[in-house]
Amino acid sequence: MSTTPKAVLPKLGFWQIWNMCFGFFGIQFGWSLQMGNMSAIYEYLGASPEQIPGLWLAAPMTGLIVQPIIGYMSDRTWHPRLGRRRPYFLIGAILSSLALFIMPNSSAIWMAAGVLWILDSCINISMEPFRAFVADNLDEEQQPMGFAMQSMFIGLASFIAGYLPQKLVQWLGVSREKTAGGIPENIMYSFYIGAAVFLLAVVYTVVKSKEYPPADPEWKKKLDEEGKGFMGGVKEIFSAVANMPDQMKRLALVNFLTWPGLFLMWFYYSTGVATDIFGGNTTTNSDLYTQGLEYANTTSAILNLVTFGFSFSLPFWVNKLGKKYTHSICLVLGGIGLISVKYVSDPSFLYISMGLVGIAWASILSMPYSMLAGCIPPAKMGIYMGIFNFFIVLPEIIASLFFGKVMENVLHNDRLMAVQVGGGLLVAAAIICALVVKENQSK
Repeated sequence: MSTTPKAVLPKLGFWQIWNMCFGFFGIQFGWSLQMGNMSAIYEYLGASPEQIPGLWLAAPMTGLIVQPIIGYMSDRTWHPRLGRRRPYFLIGAILSSLALFIMPNSSAIWMAAGVLWILDSCINISMEPFRAFVADNLDEEQQPMGFAMQSMFIGLASFIAGYLPQKLVQWLGVSREKTAGGIPENIMYSFYIGAAVFLLAVVYTVVKSKEYPPADPEWKKKLDEEGKGFMGGVKEIFSAVANMPDQMKRLALVNFLTWPGLFLMWFYYSTGVATDIFGGNTTTNSDLYTQGLEYANTTSAILNLVTFGFSFSLPFWVNKLGKKYTHSICLVLGGIGLISVKYVSDPSFLYISMGLVGIAWASILSMPYSMLAGCIPPAKMGIYMGIFNFFIVLPEIIASLFFGKVMENVLHNDRLMAVQVGGGLLVAAAIICALVVKENQSK
């Protein structure tokens, strides 16, 4: 269900767009803490490297199920005070903050995996409607600025979250020692801070932004005629999948190769740096292992600082190269960054490697949506944004189910070799993007 027609949407000022995107800062802050620390939490609790992909299965499974459902529901929602998308921001933020508070108190692997399942479900409730929120409230001329603003907040939040565990030690004297549950104290307090930031940022957007009511007074009646109840929703989701625009199918193929490369980085980069470069482990050299994790997180923070800065230059490169070639080149640079990690002997060179990945990440967060803009039916913006997420989570499900065997039998638990495989996938995605994606989104 669309809001008012695009042609009559009012122009929003910079601070209005800032307000409507600020909630993404909190969402990404919590997400980054999870992505940067969950593999380590699992290993602190006794997981072996080949078990890590399977323990991450919660994230893609919840995204696959929750996002299209939330998209479908938000398309059909209108609350007189909270609007269409904001009720889901708020509910998801409250539940996510509670899960972030519980996560570092996990005392066993099964408990951490269960809390991760809940946390990812709740984050998806908040995250999914945000892309549609931009399309709902901005006309086509201002949408690129809205998506760029979201990318900016993603980069900034990830940068701060990456440094947080280390800075808690350096600035506030928080200990790196393990608590009774087995999780270091600085990581525990990082999650507590993340819970507060998540909730406050989303509440700010809910309070300081608005949505436009449906222009058609008969919108609810028309939607009800399309299908009611659970089965009506299931039919609409399957219908939308079957009738995806051609450009969406092409971009789905690119995403299907891009995101497993990122997931392998998130699975193994931090722990690989801690073990292979710093020489630590979770038992005899646990302090060295924690320092390695912190160093990996700071290099990941630089990744996100590069994302923050480079996102503002993307319009320039698009004007020079076009959208698909800009995205292809950025993916190649990110792939080179991940492949280079295995050859690093001086940890300071990791900043260069992750900086290259930051360039790719800036493009991944914005270019696919920019290339997709205009070919999604406005009345089904939420559901199609959720479906597009399929091609992010399906490859992660495959990686979670099967990469553990590859890790054990082929890579012999070499974490940084797994990161290199991820780099190769980014390069493959770049080639596919250059060959199959159309520059003109209407084709």
